[in-house]
Amino acid sequence: MPSTSGSALLQVSGLKYDYSGVSAVNDCTLELPQGGIVALIGGNGAGKSTSVKMIAGALKPRAGKVILDGRDITGLPAHEVVDLGLALVPEGRLVFQHLSVHENLILAGHVRRARAKVDENLERVFALFPRLQERQAQNAGSLSGGEQQMLAIGRGLMTMPRVLILDEPSLGLSPILVSQIFSMIGKLNEEGMSVLLVEQNVHHSLSMAGHAYVLEKGRVVQSGEGKALLHDPQVKEAYLGLV
Repeated sequence: MPSTSGSALLQVSGLKYDYSGVSAVNDCTLELPQGGIVALIGGNGAGKSTSVKMIAGALKPRAGKVILDGRDITGLPAHEVVDLGLALVPEGRLVFQHLSVHENLILAGHVRRARAKVDENLERVFALFPRLQERQAQNAGSLSGGEQQMLAIGRGLMTMPRVLILDEPSLGLSPILVSQIFSMIGKLNEEGMSVLLVEQNVHHSLSMAGHAYVLEKGRVVQSGEGKALLHDPQVKEAYLGLV
C-alpha cells in the first residue's frame, strides 16, 4: 500500500502539460513510498512518458507540484533533480553510442552527488549486470538491445538515486531479457531502491508493484494495489486483452 502524503518519498499532484496548445497531460497525481514500487500504466498516447519527464525535470509542467522528500522540485532543471536523488531512465535506451560502456558509466557517475563514489558505484553496476563488465571496452553502439537497456539503467544507477524512474524498460526485448530486467528491478527494490515503473507490459508491472495508477488521456482515472488491479475487469479488458 502507498504511504500517506506525509511519508511519501515522492508526491506528484495535478501535473499538466500542453504540446502546441493541445493538452497532453491534464491531471497526473501519484505517490511513491520510500522503498516501494509504483507502476504507471496506460495505452499509447496516454501521457505516461510526458508525466515522468515532468517529474524528472526534462519538461516544465504548466501546473501541478512535484515534491521529493518534502522538497518542492517542480520545474527544476533535470541536472538539479538528478543531484537531489531522482534519476529517469528514459524510453529508447539513450546512451552515447560512440563511447565505450565504461565511458558511458563513468560520465553518468560524475554528477555532484555521486562523483566521490564513482568506483564503488561502478562495481555495483557490474555486480548487477556482469555482461556490462564483460563488454566495458566496447562502444555502446555495438551492444545488443538488451545490453543497451542494461547500460541505460546502469547509467541511472551511477547517479546514486533515491528514486529511479524506468520508462518502458522492457520495450522491444525478448521474453528472456524481459524476465531478467524485471528480476533486476526486484533486486534493486529489495536493496531499498524506490522505483516508479512505466510499462506497457502490464502483467509484469502490476504483479511487481505495491501500488499502481492508470493514466488515460493524460489523467489518472484509477489506482489501487498492483495485484488487485491485475484482476480488475476494466484493466483486464483494456490492457491485458482479457474479458
